[in-house]
Amino acid sequence: MPLRRGLPWAVLGMVGLGFGVALTVRARLGLGPWDVLHQGVAERAGIGIGIAGILVGFVVMAISYPLGARIGVVTLVNVVFVGLVIESTLALVPDVEPIGLRWALLLGGVAFGGLGTALYLVPRLGAGPRDGLMTALAARGPSVRLVRTCIELTALALGLLLGGTVGAGTVVWAVLVGPVIQQGLVWCTRLVRGRGTRPPDPPPHPG
Repeated sequence: MPLRRGLPWAVLGMVGLGFGVALTVRARLGLGPWDVLHQGVAERAGIGIGIAGILVGFVVMAISYPLGARIGVVTLVNVVFVGLVIESTLALVPDVEPIGLRWALLLGGVAFGGLGTALYLVPRLGAGPRDGLMTALAARGPSVRLVRTCIELTALALGLLLGGTVGAGTVVWAVLVGPVIQQGLVWCTRLVRGRGTRPPDPPPHPG
């Protein structure tokens, strides 16, 4: 899809992804592996989790580029824009205490994050930095599943060491976000490209 036509859809998808991540933060029930790392970096550095995500994204790009990852305009937009959306949403959405509301935020975060990821992928304008690292490493021989698993576990372990939050929400995100993205690709492909178009394959992790 041409950049001029596809970029607005991709940006709208990034808004959904950033909004969804922010809702999971406010739920305080546990985050996805990369967001555990972002939260750990944020706690240690005294910055917002969205800003930490931007910094981690640039570090991932610096690692993946020499390995052969393709870095384009959309990759850079992804790194910066999603983090800014997270920060903006956290400034607007307060913490809640009732456990029912916290679960609602978590499930809403998974829904927005998954559908936002699907909408971001449909225009096929490029991958986020974490998926770029995955594909660059997988191109050297290991399977995508093995590479992604190792990357996710590494991010989770580093996040735990830095003080990130792991809990029931971590499991919920890991189990549900994939199916949400898969179904979202079908819906968003119809919305953006029209019926009869094959949706792109989903990444194992958004971003």
